[in-house]
Amino acid sequence: MPRFPTTSVWSLLLFFLLAAGMPAHAGDKGVTPTEIKLGASAVLSGPLGAQTNEYGAGARLYFDAVNAAGGVHGRKISYVTLDDGFDVKRAVANTRKLIDEQGVFMIFNNTGTAQTAAILPIVEESRTIVFGPVTGASAFRDKYNRYVFHVRAGYAAEARRIVSQLKLIGMARVAVFYQDDGLGKTLLAELRKAAAAEGLALLTEIRLDPQQPDFEAAADATQKAQPQAVILATAGATFTNYVGAVLKTPARPGFYGFSVAGHDVIKRELKDKARGTVLAQIMPSLRNPSTPVVADYLNLLRERSPAAAPSTSQFEGFIHARLLVVGLRRAGRNLTTDSFITAMESAGDIAFGRFIAKYTPQTHIGSAYVELAIMDEAGELRY
Repeated sequence: MPRFPTTSVWSLLLFFLLAAGMPAHAGDKGVTPTEIKLGASAVLSGPLGAQTNEYGAGARLYFDAVNAAGGVHGRKISYVTLDDGFDVKRAVANTRKLIDEQGVFMIFNNTGTAQTAAILPIVEESRTIVFGPVTGASAFRDKYNRYVFHVRAGYAAEARRIVSQLKLIGMARVAVFYQDDGLGKTLLAELRKAAAAEGLALLTEIRLDPQQPDFEAAADATQKAQPQAVILATAGATFTNYVGAVLKTPARPGFYGFSVAGHDVIKRELKDKARGTVLAQIMPSLRNPSTPVVADYLNLLRERSPAAAPSTSQFEGFIHARLLVVGLRRAGRNLTTDSFITAMESAGDIAFGRFIAKYTPQTHIGSAYVELAIMDEAGELRY
């Protein structure tokens, strides 16, 4: 059998590369003969915490299955997440710790638009891959970055799909509710562009201060505007608190949200009041087990816990993990940052049913898959 170099030999090889003036990737030390180390700074607490933890649970579900089957070319995948509480400074500190101290091979499934922007200088300096950041901001997609691989469709695609649907069904009085933070302002900007392209004048923009959130005031502003529909440029508890507040007034607009709104959170918090809420979805429907990747997720979930309820956020983490493993396998036994990038950029279409991701030496956008789904009386999504 072939013998892998020991850890000390890996260190010597890295030393000679540096001595010879050849570039080295910080993340490459996260690959040993027995392990591939992944890490991320993520929002694991606060209003978005429950949803983000589901992403991690879905990824670990798949990684555990891969590890149980022998890993990737004999290497087991380990994945550690550090909580940043949606704080940009903590996200930067966590990422430095993961790269400099814990020596991860790549940053996998980190969360947040402002957080991703803040860690880019670190990953570019260390030349560490960021795979599947949970953000759909156009700023990261419009400009090619060799070390950033997107998975989910961008917010621009979701905004266009939502606005075009509203225009199609004749909605003329459309308001936007947004939380005044990195995510909210990013989603608002995409909605403004999409509305302008469709010739749809937005009725009003209702702002919520994240430091002093006043949902009653936001609901009152909505009632006074009398919109036919409200697009919510936010996620997590902010989404559900606003909808709950509006439903205490006489106003009854239709509610539309982005995929990051978190179907599972909405279903749990709003219960039957969620009926009729329309959400953009960037992953295949869990109601269609004839799609192989859906069947795989459901089977693994039942094996892990027969009573577990399927989760759209968990499934998104599962898809991210599965796509990553495709790249790790294609990169071969001599896994490095460069071999992974080359493997992904030459793979062509990577399809999981109608969900298709593609990477080239010119773009790392990944998927453009977006559908709209409406929540039924049981809180389930109907595409």
